[in-house]
Amino acid sequence: MAIARNILKQVLLDNQKDIEKYNVFPRNYDLDSFPLQVFVGVRRSGKSFLLFQKIRQMLDEGHHWDEMLYLDFEDSRLEGFAAEDFNLILECHQEMYGKRPMLFLDETQNIEGWQKFARNLADKKYSVFITGSNAKMLSKEIMAELGGRYLPVEVYPFSFAEYLSFIQVPFDTLALTATESRARFMKAYNDYFVWGGLPESIPLPVKRHYLSSVFQKIYLGDIAQRNGISNSRLLQLMVKKMAESVKQPVSYNRIAKILSSISGKISVPTVASYIGYSEDAWLLLRLRNIASAFAEKESVCKYYFIDNGILSLQLMDGETDLLENLVALSLFRKYGHDLDNDRVYFYHANVEVDFYVPEDELAVQVAYSLADPETAEREIGAITKLTHLYPCRRRIIVTYDEEGTLTDQYGNIDVIPCWKWLLKDIK
Repeated sequence: MAIARNILKQVLLDNQKDIEKYNVFPRNYDLDSFPLQVFVGVRRSGKSFLLFQKIRQMLDEGHHWDEMLYLDFEDSRLEGFAAEDFNLILECHQEMYGKRPMLFLDETQNIEGWQKFARNLADKKYSVFITGSNAKMLSKEIMAELGGRYLPVEVYPFSFAEYLSFIQVPFDTLALTATESRARFMKAYNDYFVWGGLPESIPLPVKRHYLSSVFQKIYLGDIAQRNGISNSRLLQLMVKKMAESVKQPVSYNRIAKILSSISGKISVPTVASYIGYSEDAWLLLRLRNIASAFAEKESVCKYYFIDNGILSLQLMDGETDLLENLVALSLFRKYGHDLDNDRVYFYHANVEVDFYVPEDELAVQVAYSLADPETAEREIGAITKLTHLYPCRRRIIVTYDEEGTLTDQYGNIDVIPCWKWLLKDIK
């Protein structure tokens, strides 16, 4: 049964009032660069607010609601909405205003067949902004189905610079020099380090409960329910084991053995499926080994979490894990991360280097501290061996709060505190 016109019109009108009430924090995304964009990212990363940002920009420029419409397909009033109802959106707006709208469509992955409607809108030269919480929306298959008409945009939780701006903590040279302002900055750094940058969590004095709620919705709703997983407890155990393995290459076989020892026989294909579903929901981000053979590139990988706050829920005393996760996220923000991810790698053969970016010939090692001479020697040795095998124009060791320069036979290795790494463009 089609959605009733009066309900759809009421939803459209209610959305107008709600969006005008939001205090929208502007993010650094170029929303004017292309009239057809698909925003994809984890639940609560701020995708909807990017739509609100564009709408509010339009209103500030003198445009009106008769030129725009916004729908959230997670709105309970749209339950039962199907692909054949999409044209009704345009019909209702036409009946209300008699004008051709710019469309803002939120969480479209919930409606099977949305791609056909999106493609038709592009063919008819509408301006369309779409969000979704499924990594498959950025897959080659979907983008091919959309015919290259849409610009894919990955949306992450707040970067450190966005986080500082949001809580109004200055981070210019003067602020980092004065004792009081530097202490405030370092507290903000530690909070972000542990609790991440999901926008709605930031003002909360106690963030754990909110983050737990978001995590529950991701693994129960976006992963278990959507993919028909009946044993959600097993899925939760797998996520915890993945969190405890953030710094290490893990294989499907190893995870299957660990889970089988806890809750009975679990097959390798089941583990592979669960990990794939977690990637689809943007909970986990895969990193491949540049030194691996093709088959192993898929089955033995490193996995990072989309936000340090969600990772923190799974760990006890996880400072080194959180540090490497932050560095990984900064690289994914800069270079992008889709299901293929052929831009950022790790290297693991006789030694391990945490990150290698071929296009910039960039090698990055992560060490919480280099105060221990054995640790420093190990990290330098790994980067030195990589430099012998791959071109490395710049080599960096990211620490929690140490800075300096080390040398080997190939030249300098920069030691950079993570807070500085996060605030500077990676060059």
